[in-house]
Amino acid sequence: MLALSIRSLHAAYPETVTRGPIDLHTHSSVSDGTETPTQLMRAAVAAGLDTVAITDHDSTAGWDEALTAAAGTGLQVVRGIELSTRHEWRSVHVLGYLFDPNNADLLGETARIRDDRLTRAERMVARLAEDYPVSWDDVLAQSGGTTIGRPHIADALVARGVVPTRSAAFESILHFSGGYYLPHEAPTVLRGVTMITQAGGAAVLAHPATRGREAVVEERDLARLVDAGLVGLEVGHRENTTAGRERLLELAARFDLVVTGSSDYHGEGKPNRLAENSTSPEALDRIIAATSGVPPVRA
Repeated sequence: MLALSIRSLHAAYPETVTRGPIDLHTHSSVSDGTETPTQLMRAAVAAGLDTVAITDHDSTAGWDEALTAAAGTGLQVVRGIELSTRHEWRSVHVLGYLFDPNNADLLGETARIRDDRLTRAERMVARLAEDYPVSWDDVLAQSGGTTIGRPHIADALVARGVVPTRSAAFESILHFSGGYYLPHEAPTVLRGVTMITQAGGAAVLAHPATRGREAVVEERDLARLVDAGLVGLEVGHRENTTAGRERLLELAARFDLVVTGSSDYHGEGKPNRLAENSTSPEALDRIIAATSGVPPVRA
């Protein structure tokens, strides 16, 4: 779509001259954040960020509002997504940056994911309604976006007084072992990385060490993802274990992958705070150099 040479891109967007932290993983109310894209950009400015990526689940619907809200602030906005994928039975999230949002394969796949998330959420609520005072209308009242999922069900349970917080809902009623959880359809992680790459974007595995060192993606699988275009690993994330981070750093060095750090900010939906983990300017430069979809925008 918008193929810029790296030289012209860097001349227009000098990422190495930063004035604050770089946070490449945040969510707005388009998915499961509690702030609109406008409020998210304001929060990024208030937190002193130099660069923020908006990476809503399976949707780019917040991009335009975010750019409009950031105009004139000096904030650099990286347009992205957090794509739902799977590896065998496990859910795997892939962060995609600076890809062409009009790519037909990616548009079709994200639409299918959102549709399945919606019907899955409806089925989960029907189960819950047998035991708790919660309805589908309650869930819709908590969702202001295009991607509806478990966080909105959690918020409905909070609003009904069933649980005190979203986190408490995930730790109990909505936990995988809670009896109400249902999986949703998603492409393989290999297909996800391939789609993002073919759309001119940079793919980074999101928080891939939450279950410890032994649960990190195996080398042979990672090699396939690198061959498909994987650019980096999100190492700095509050849910990655210490041992898991160490293993990710080993793999990043072995496969020459970019190492990122991010907040995974959801507003009040999670305790994560902007810039609690951040990405180096050099890592951001490598991500930008790997892309040809859309450029970052210095508002």
